[in-house]
Amino acid sequence: MPDNSPVTVERQGPAAIVRLDRPERRNALNSALLARLADEMATCDADPEVRAIVLTGAGSSFCAGLDLRELGSTGDNMRKVGPFAGDPRPWPLLSTPVIGAVNGPAATGGLELALHCDLLVAAESAAFADTHARVGVLPGWGLTYLLPQAVGVRRAREMSLTGRMVTAAQALVWGLVNHVVPDEDLLATALGIAEQMAEIEPGIRAEFLDLYRATTGTTLTEAIDIEAQRSVAWAEATFSPDAVSARSDRIIRRGRAQIG
Repeated sequence: MPDNSPVTVERQGPAAIVRLDRPERRNALNSALLARLADEMATCDADPEVRAIVLTGAGSSFCAGLDLRELGSTGDNMRKVGPFAGDPRPWPLLSTPVIGAVNGPAATGGLELALHCDLLVAAESAAFADTHARVGVLPGWGLTYLLPQAVGVRRAREMSLTGRMVTAAQALVWGLVNHVVPDEDLLATALGIAEQMAEIEPGIRAEFLDLYRATTGTTLTEAIDIEAQRSVAWAEATFSPDAVSARSDRIIRRGRAQIG
């Protein structure tokens, strides 16, 4: 990979750390970064040795959103990638969980990247804002669904219609992030979660991710039906009493170790 790539990838244990790497522009999303990010996420997902992906930013920002210089000149980061180019997501659907390690401000398109992660760990210096309305554009990666799902409709409206920054501490209270940790502990915390996820068998891990996608956009009645059907199909295809017994023993040993 070229040294000047706007996205870098490194392996650490079972995790791939995918880093937005334009710190001089606060990791703003130009067309090159967007194209590379989608490619790298798909490549990591296809690697059986990668059990979790940690997405973070270089420097002091997670992502400032679309690069306004390119948006105001060629507009390629809106026209050639993303919804205008038929890409309704910042990366393809993955079977590998994505842990967002938010190391600083995540604004607008950066907030959308964070919302597409499966869970979020935020540094104390992180902050979140939706400034689409202030820029004069509408979101195109599902923000008006994903943000209310995380914080509730009224709080989502407030974020979008004021553009104000929400601190990491407030984001934790609102349910936008799973954990807030000191800045120096951010990557270690995210990688620790990745190691726990790596203990889960890849097939069932991927099935859970897909099941959550299938149920969270439905009614409770529909979700129960979907889950029941998928549960029966999974059991019929994979159930083994011996395997269940072995897993149960491992779970008991792990629980005893955690209790101390």
